[in-house]
Order: sequence, then C-alpha cells, then structure tokens
Amino acid sequence: MSQQTEAFEKAIALIDAANTEDTNTETADGKTWPKELLYSHRMSAILQRYTPEADEAQRLAIHAQHIQRWKSPRSDYPMDRQGYHQWRTNLYKFHAETAGALLAQAGCGEDIIERVKQAVGKRALKVNRDTQLLEDVAALTFIEHYMLDFAARHPEYDESKWIDIIRKTWKKMSDRAHQFALAGGIKLPEPLVPLIQKAVSESENHPHDLGESDLL
Repeated sequence: MSQQTEAFEKAIALIDAANTEDTNTETADGKTWPKELLYSHRMSAILQRYTPEADEAQRLAIHAQHIQRWKSPRSDYPMDRQGYHQWRTNLYKFHAETAGALLAQAGCGEDIIERVKQAVGKRALKVNRDTQLLEDVAALTFIEHYMLDFAARHPEYDESKWIDIIRKTWKKMSDRAHQFALAGGIKLPEPLVPLIQKAVSESENHPHDLGESDLL
C-alpha cells in the first residue's frame, strides 16, 4: 500500500469518525445512521457511479462535503436572506477548515489538502473542476435520496415553488450531470418526475439568473 493510499484511507476514517458524532439520526435500509455519516456515504456512492475514475482529492472532497455540519446551525444566524448568506459563507469556511485539518492529521499532501479545501469551500464553481464535480454529486444525491422527503416535509409548496427549487438545483449542475440524471444514472423520485421534467424544460428556456439552491 502506498503512503498516499494509506493517508487517503486514514483521512476517510477520520471523516467518518467526525461525522459519527452527529446526534441527529436517519434510518436507511433498516439501519439507524448519524445523519451526516449517512450523507457522506451516499455522496461517495453516487460519485462511484457518476465518476468512478475520480482521484483521491476528489473522493475526499465528496466524502467531506457536509463534515460536522450540525456544528454550524442555521439558527445561529438571523432568519432573513442576509442571515442565510452569512450562514452559508461561514459554513463553507468551516467545512473547508475542518476537512483540511483532518487531512493534515491523516498525512495527506499539501496539494491534496488545498484541492479538497477549494472544493468543499465551494470556490470557483463552474471553473474549478473539483468544485463542479462536488456540486454535481451533491445535486444528484439530493435528487435521489432527499428530494422526496423534502417534499413530504413541505406540503405547503405549490407547483411553481417546486419548479423553482428544481430549476435552481439544475442550474448548478454540469451538462454531463444533466445527462447522467436523465439517462437513468440516478433513481428519480417517481412522484416528482413530472415536475422535474417541467422544470428542466423551463430551465432550457430560461437559462439565466436562476440564483442559488438553498438545499445543497
């Protein structure tokens, strides 16, 4: 086993250990998981299907996407748009610094650490290939695993609200991720397929100024 691979395996174990501390739980396939531990494993599984050739930095960034997210709750900030953006900015910084520290502890090289911090910190979306890959996988994971549950928790959302949410998610994905999703690469939430199809069609007709998704 190479030194780099040893560091990679140790980094994955450290990320998992950190996310195991999450007291929020979710049940999947009859097993109760710490919420962010389950999320990281789902992200890595989607990555394996979407980009099996991903290198170690990309695989680490995907696994660390929501590292200890519960430690920076939305409720710590004003419940308005400005407070939301402050939370997101600080959250990305927290994720990047937390992931970087764990990777350094694992013995990862500076180049890998910096790439992971750039991606997890959501820097240079649409330009940085690592960041775009992370956004693609996050969107695909949300659609397959979380969109239907989110819909169940928000029955007050009408069709126009859901189309807006889907369009904003779609906007952040690359063309390759679009094709992967529509070609059966992920399991679409069946009750929402008509809305997804409608939102995708509208995105193609209104490609500009869709804003950010609040969900990823």
